Parts: sequence; C-alpha cells; structure tokens
Amino acid sequence: MNIQIRRAESKDCARLLELIKELALYEKAPDEVTVTLDHFIESGFGEKPVWWAFVAEETKTDGSTEIHGFALYYIRYSTWKGQRMYLEDILVTEQMRGQKIGKLLFDQLIEECKEKGFKGMVWQVLEWNEPAIRFYKKYNADFDPEWINCSLNN
Repeated sequence: MNIQIRRAESKDCARLLELIKELALYEKAPDEVTVTLDHFIESGFGEKPVWWAFVAEETKTDGSTEIHGFALYYIRYSTWKGQRMYLEDILVTEQMRGQKIGKLLFDQLIEECKEKGFKGMVWQVLEWNEPAIRFYKKYNADFDPEWINCSLNN
C-alpha cells in the first residue's frame, strides 16, 4: 500500500466532510455535524483560514487516489504557554485502521508543531474510546482528569 501524508487542499474538503461524518457516527453523535461544505472550505482555505489539516492518501496501482484519514488542527493560545496546536480531529477510516496510518498522521502533527514553534499539542479523547486512549499512551501523552469540558452553543 502506498500511503502519503500531505497537506489538505480545498479539493479534499468534500472527502474530509465525509470522514468527519464517519467520526461523528463512531462517537455516537451523527446529528451533531451541521457545518456546510461551503463554510468548511471557506474556514480552511478562505482569506483568513482558521484550520489546517493533513490527509493520508493512497495512490493505487491504476494511478487513482483515495483519502483514508485526516488530522485537522488549529492554533490555540495559552496564556501560560503561548501558541499551541489544538488537534480537533484525527480519523482513519474503519477499514484502514491497524495499518499505521494514524501513526503517520500523528507523527506529521508532531513535526508540524516543532516546525511552527508551537509550545506543544493538546486534544480531547472520549473516556470510552479505549483504542484512541491506547494509541495516545504509546506517545506518553498526559491525561488530565481535573478539567471539565464546557461549551456554549448559539
């Protein structure tokens, strides 16, 4: 299998949105994805992008390509640490899990963090998502039980 990690391009957005919906289904919240494709594209590739992403793309023997995973991040500012990468989503399609694609994506994020001079990377993981927790433990990630997630929706 020929998997390449590359920066996402605007032409990838429809596929990324499909994968985001797959992630929402996995996280038992399929109706929570309400972003439109136009808004998603504008937010990532418009005049003032607010997110960046990498995709895991397979080139098949016939020359066609297929995206099997992605990692999307934005810049978070910590008054204690400075700019940090916030990993919003990382997903590898169900049929491609176990092929080390997640590792390729995560390693690329770590490299991006270093290149951009971010003061680390933060993310969330659902407490019941044992496969993801095991994955992050391989990187010696810190798990913080003290903070409670909050949100306010309009």
